[in-house]
Amino acid sequence: MSANELRVAVLGAGIGGLTLSAALDRVGVRHEVYEQARRLTEVGAGIQLAPNAVRVLDRLGLAEHLRSVAVRIDAIEMRRWDDGDTISRLPLGAECEREFGAAYYTAHRADLLAGLASVVPSVQLGFRCVRASSTEDRARLVFDDGVVDAGVVVGADGIHSVVRDQIVPDRPRFSGQSIYRGLVPADQLGGRRAQVELFLGPGQHAVVYPVDGGRQFSFAATVPARDWAEESWSATGSVPELLVAYRGWHPDLLEVLASAGSVRRWAVHDRDVIPCWSAGRLTLLGDAAHPMLPFFAQGANQAIEDAAVLARCLSTEDDVAAALRGYEAERRPRTERIHRTSRQNDRLLHLPDGSEQRERDRRLAAGARLSAQEWLYGYDADKAPSYQGSGT
Repeated sequence: MSANELRVAVLGAGIGGLTLSAALDRVGVRHEVYEQARRLTEVGAGIQLAPNAVRVLDRLGLAEHLRSVAVRIDAIEMRRWDDGDTISRLPLGAECEREFGAAYYTAHRADLLAGLASVVPSVQLGFRCVRASSTEDRARLVFDDGVVDAGVVVGADGIHSVVRDQIVPDRPRFSGQSIYRGLVPADQLGGRRAQVELFLGPGQHAVVYPVDGGRQFSFAATVPARDWAEESWSATGSVPELLVAYRGWHPDLLEVLASAGSVRRWAVHDRDVIPCWSAGRLTLLGDAAHPMLPFFAQGANQAIEDAAVLARCLSTEDDVAAALRGYEAERRPRTERIHRTSRQNDRLLHLPDGSEQRERDRRLAAGARLSAQEWLYGYDADKAPSYQGSGT
């Protein structure tokens, strides 16, 4: 089957699935997106978009949209939990754009989703998938009320992926951490800069940054938890309980947390890397392929990269099996490195005060330069060299 004749079925209309749709449309690969929800919504609050992902989004036609709804970040600043002293400051802004050709943005996830939806051909809503399968000549999605056959099925259906269940069993482990997420109107806070602020302390940390064109601030605050294991973005949390968990932390952070009208609480689960992403004509993308702890702010960015690489492989290789092998060969080493870094950060960001914490802070300060981010921000998913078609 030639790339011109291929038809791709994408399961899931989240950030990864919609980016893949836009990327497939750009290279002329026929496809359809199926989503179980009856309307596109996103409750996840804020998202950090690094240059490695923004570069892809800009090429897909979202440059103007991002400039209008997102916030260009001037720096990432890490601060101590109690006195607020700066541990490290990574400059971004114009310097980042000069170095990597793309900005570092923060945005509301719903705004990013709306932008992606505006550049994709269509999304089939209300399609709940119960099973996926593959034969030598076709892949199949079985829905509540029908069947769809395609040349390739892409599972972009998140951490509870139906497609992944046909490739490898899901084995989540509760990490012992939960995350409170919320939004605060900017006019309820004092003057705050266009930067990502991380407050690091014993056993937990919190992240604050502007979204919605600077009209709101999004926060994510980790709290150790033994009694909260619900792996959901939409479970309701308690602001008073959150404030108790952060008692004694710096006033700059407490002002944000106390100003939240409501919060959602999410139990953080960890998963090992899986041995393969593809089986026959089924393959995975984003959280379905490489779910990772949210302690490196790269989960959605990696899904966006996946989408660009997979679209390129499917459009340049007539042999489906070779295209999926090339996609996995290019993406796995990078996502596994980021997976390891996210796990390491679960410990490093939460060190108790003491000599190990002081050594960590010294290393963070020494590494706060853009040149040290070349491996991460400089990756170009449209030009990464490792995929060479069926000759690899």
